[in-house]
Amino acid sequence: MRSILKHIPFLLFPYLIVSQVMEEINPPPQIKTIIFKGPTEDQFPVITLGEEIFLTFDDLSANEQDYYYKIVHCDYDWTPSQLLKSQYLEGVDNQRIIDYGNSLTTLQPYSNYRLTIPNNEVSLKVTGNYMLEIYNMNNELQFSRRFVVYKNLISVGGYVRRSRDFEFLNEKQSVQFTINTAGFPVVNPKQEIKVAIVQNYFWPTAIYNIKPQFTIGNELIYKYDQETSFYGGNEFLNFDTKDLRSPTFAISRIEFKELYHHYLFTNDYRKDQKYTYFPDVNGDFVVRTLQGTDVAREAEYTKVHFSLPYDPILGLDNVYVFGKYNNYDLSEENRMTYNEETGNLELEHFFKQGFYNYKYVVESADGTVDLNTVCGNFHFTENNYLILVYYRDFGEMHDDIIAIGTANSRNISN
Repeated sequence: MRSILKHIPFLLFPYLIVSQVMEEINPPPQIKTIIFKGPTEDQFPVITLGEEIFLTFDDLSANEQDYYYKIVHCDYDWTPSQLLKSQYLEGVDNQRIIDYGNSLTTLQPYSNYRLTIPNNEVSLKVTGNYMLEIYNMNNELQFSRRFVVYKNLISVGGYVRRSRDFEFLNEKQSVQFTINTAGFPVVNPKQEIKVAIVQNYFWPTAIYNIKPQFTIGNELIYKYDQETSFYGGNEFLNFDTKDLRSPTFAISRIEFKELYHHYLFTNDYRKDQKYTYFPDVNGDFVVRTLQGTDVAREAEYTKVHFSLPYDPILGLDNVYVFGKYNNYDLSEENRMTYNEETGNLELEHFFKQGFYNYKYVVESADGTVDLNTVCGNFHFTENNYLILVYYRDFGEMHDDIIAIGTANSRNISN
């Protein structure tokens, strides 16, 4: 399994502990439909201290295997913090997930697991970056997911502007913002305050280590152009399989074999087309079904077929289909293959019934990934931006998150 993120070792002196950036690990093939959220419908759990986070996932082996969870506190750069577990956890983790049940009357059997934190065994004591890890009964890591916990101690105001760089005038969006520290004891903001900016909760393209341009009283001003700019990309493609037997606008036909097969219309390359606003959920997905009332255990698994015409611009590069449904994974399971009969790149993939966003991305021979070769880049594209403000006082052992800000490019200005 491989994701866009790479393991990045930080080599220190031989007698020091080696810290390593913690990246999200994607699951083995039998684990599907991982949903990890806070109390809102956002696709990434960003919660205040004391709020709940919810994890659910399916095991297609349906053998009611035991799974356990662990929680790791991380610093600003996603390396494990120096805190002991007793300093960031109330209670004990490494507990078995006890809330699970088998699917009901589905063609594809599966076991559905559910976890809520805080619970009777554990709760969180401090803010910051966290990693939730899921292990099987043999103590083998199955997958991991990031989440962040914050307190509202200061205020952040953000907005999105069109890039002023003429080379990327029609392709990039710049995030500008201010941080007001009134009432909070910040002595040296350039050293004590750190910022991360994330587009659509997609961490591989997050921007770090941005210093304030200047200060006005209690306000830190970040009005950069290039330093805080992101490619706009394009609206995600989507399909809906909530009704097993009725095709929607994106589904050309449905066949029943061992399971239901949904064949999507062949997609086009949009990089040279004009931008068209098409509402999406910025890569996310929603499980839903018209064939039952208990969505978690009655939604059926189907096989969805993707196709994209081969284009010479791809050469021998690898093309993948991804979205939040597979956590933007670049594994063999998500790689398209060439069909000589149709002249298309094709992929067949398991999906639980629901509404899904997806896009095509291209990986070149040297391992670099271009997210927008197929879909194109447009400054008009609607994107969400999350601004995380970290604080570490002198002598502290970890980075707190003392505020978050949000911005959306829907009302982008020049």
